Amino acid sequence: MKDLLLANPDYATLLLHGLGVTAKLFAISWVLAMILASLLMAVRSAAGPWAQRAVWLFVEYHRNVPGLVQIFVWYFGVPQLLPKAMQQWVNRHDGEFVLSCIALTLYAAAYMSEDLRSGLRSLPRGQADAARSLGMNYRQSLMHILLPQALRAALPPLVNQTLALFKATSLAMTVGVADLMHATRQIENETYRTFEAFVIASACYLAISWLIMGVGAYASRRFSAARH
Repeated sequence: MKDLLLANPDYATLLLHGLGVTAKLFAISWVLAMILASLLMAVRSAAGPWAQRAVWLFVEYHRNVPGLVQIFVWYFGVPQLLPKAMQQWVNRHDGEFVLSCIALTLYAAAYMSEDLRSGLRSLPRGQADAARSLGMNYRQSLMHILLPQALRAALPPLVNQTLALFKATSLAMTVGVADLMHATRQIENETYRTFEAFVIASACYLAISWLIMGVGAYASRRFSAARH
């Protein structure tokens, strides 16, 4: 593996750039997915029946259609529905990255919203009643009392969804995003050293996955200590 990287210094640069793109895609998608998941959870928990049904349809679609298909829908299908000027704007502004980020955000938000909803439903009924007795409306009680506790209760499944989202970023390679997998394939095509190239990529994915699990375990310990 060292011989592969030493054979051409540009390969190491290519891998580092790909790793940076993967990290950027993951970070942006995760933040947007958490925000959207919180909104979906709030609508599913308190809005009217039509809004709840719309969220249910959204969640069911994104949980039951493969992530790769969703990326293809956004990359090949959605731009065809846009005006010509907007299509050109998207193409000029790294459309592969943007559209992949949207697809991954929606994909992850569907799962995270259900995890948050389960965490919210696990809270004692008295939490919401106590918030109302203090004069808080639903939005205030959700933001300041219920959502922080739901996040703690849903932390283990949220960590699992974070890992799934990180691994799903590799799907963006199929539409031309220059991520870690794209860089690995490029090196493999140029050198025909398939084993070494994919071992390096596997090591990178494994290291970051372990980092995510470590951060999740640390957060779980901190929350457990705070409750006691």
